[in-house]
Amino acid sequence: MEKIQIKNVDEFIERIKNKESVSRHIINLEFIWNIENSGKLSYADLSSTNLSSADLSSANLSFADLSIANLSNANLSSANLSNADLSIADLKYADLSSANLSSANLSSANLSNANLSIANLSNANLSSANLSNADLSSADLSSANLSSANLSNADLSNADLSSADLSSANLSNANLSSANLSNANLSNANLSSANLSNADLSSANLSNADLRHAKGIFTYNFGVKLEVKQ
Repeated sequence: MEKIQIKNVDEFIERIKNKESVSRHIINLEFIWNIENSGKLSYADLSSTNLSSADLSSANLSFADLSIANLSNANLSSANLSNADLSIADLKYADLSSANLSSANLSSANLSNANLSIANLSNANLSSANLSNADLSSADLSSANLSSANLSNADLSNADLSSADLSSANLSNANLSSANLSNANLSNANLSSANLSNADLSSANLSNADLRHAKGIFTYNFGVKLEVKQ
């Protein structure tokens, strides 16, 4: 595979504007980030581009259109992706640790095995996203939309999921130890074999949730609406 080093932001944008060429040659962009010009990617149209294994750490991609983009194995640690459109994007194995994804659109995105530890995903749309085996430890997912998301085997320890919508989400075998799930909507969620030890479920909606073989299910705080599947 051809590998290109790009040291100039304008050159980077010019290359990826030609989406047909990028797709045809399957170019792997190794981007050496120029932090002084990183703001040029804010609001950029990068939809359907191939950025697999790109180094975009600390980049400003706020409000950028990255829908259907290939960002697998990309380094986006500490990047600003607030309000970005990442719907249907491929982010498997991507490093998004400490990234700002607040109010971002990640609906139907593939984030399997991604590192989202300490990331800010507050108010983000993650409906129907694949987050299986993802690291979301200590992430801020408050008021996020995770309805019908796949979070099986995900690490959500110490995560803030307060007021999040997790209805019909798959959380089987997930680690939710010490997570904040207060006021969360977990109706019809699959929590089988999940670890809920020391989790805060005050005022959470667990109606019709599957809690079979879940750990820590007797440690709920008061105020839980609970109609457990048998």
